[in-house]
Amino acid sequence: MSRTSQQPHAAVVGAGIGGLAAAVALRRRGWRVTVLERATALEPVGAGIGIAPNALRALDVLGVGDAVRAMAAFQGEGGLRRPDGRWLSRTSGEAAAERFGGPVVVAHRAELVAVLAGLLPDGALRTGTRVVSASPAGRVTTEDGTIDADLVVAADGINSAVRGALFPEHPGPVYSGFTSWRTVVPAPAAYLPHETWGRGRLWGTVPLTGGRVYCYATAVTPPGGRAPDGNERTELRRLFGDWHDPVPGLIDSAAPGTVLRNDVHHLARPLPAFHQGRVALLGDAAHAMTPNLGQGGCQALEDAVVLAHLAAPEAGEQAVARALAAYSAQRLPRTTRVVRRSWSVGRLTTWSSRPAVALRGALFAGVDLVGPRLALRSLDGIADWRPPTGPYAADGTGQARQA
Repeated sequence: MSRTSQQPHAAVVGAGIGGLAAAVALRRRGWRVTVLERATALEPVGAGIGIAPNALRALDVLGVGDAVRAMAAFQGEGGLRRPDGRWLSRTSGEAAAERFGGPVVVAHRAELVAVLAGLLPDGALRTGTRVVSASPAGRVTTEDGTIDADLVVAADGINSAVRGALFPEHPGPVYSGFTSWRTVVPAPAAYLPHETWGRGRLWGTVPLTGGRVYCYATAVTPPGGRAPDGNERTELRRLFGDWHDPVPGLIDSAAPGTVLRNDVHHLARPLPAFHQGRVALLGDAAHAMTPNLGQGGCQALEDAVVLAHLAAPEAGEQAVARALAAYSAQRLPRTTRVVRRSWSVGRLTTWSSRPAVALRGALFAGVDLVGPRLALRSLDGIADWRPPTGPYAADGTGQARQA
């Protein structure tokens, strides 16, 4: 497939949240887009995702911010607890909205993917297409052939083949020291959203719409492990079965085979740039981070909006080069700070000695008494981000809609 002189063509590698958002934003900016996804279909997989106010504003640019805000299941009180149930810190949805100008929405990842995919025209998404590499000249190599594009957006995840091709000397992702589990279960009769920190272990319970709860957990463990009986629910019982209610009941309510287990990796060393030639890296391919601030998907949405804003629909090589250089200059410093801050919080969750955990609990309780809520403070300078443009028109003119 060759480039067209009539309308510039952007090839997006990966149909996750960042890739789909980039495709939608670029199309509304005036680009013809093709999304290349290795999976044979966009199945409703995954679990929950936190969508902070910065990401909701990025979604506003695409015209779906309010639709995603409507996915919020709860805006009441929650906070941080100990395994015995004692509260260490409390906050509320209202406090987050007041501090950052909007709520934090927790939705099912598949629902957000469906919203974004629904904004693309028929034929823009090509599933069952595995990308092997991409060259700075804009040539994408798949298992079935090549595609020449004016712009390539590599949103192919933490183990990005495109990143490896562009920056072969970079060490890539490193194990963060802990493993995560995620599942979605029926909601119990009564509970408050919480995150509970123990000795090298963490549990989170967050409501979703439709009478569901998103549960996530992490534990310090060697990489590559699996439950001895092949059932990760059994492993969760072993690790968290004696923690406060409703944790044991939530574990027991997980259907067999629905608990996802993944070792957590992040890009500890920043890339030298998020682009080479006509190729831009986006999301986990550019700046994979630990989940401790809930900003992985949020930063990918920021990437998508900033990239489209900078990439005027001009096929000229110099125009694309300038746009991608500006994209690296804007996004690399910000995402590097978020990666490091998230890792700093992640390290706190790995503390396992009794004195260290006691000191951590006392610190959290003290901060909660004398200052802003701890969870909110960690998002200062992150969740208050605002996009560089207003909402785009849906007709692909590249113009912002009138308010």
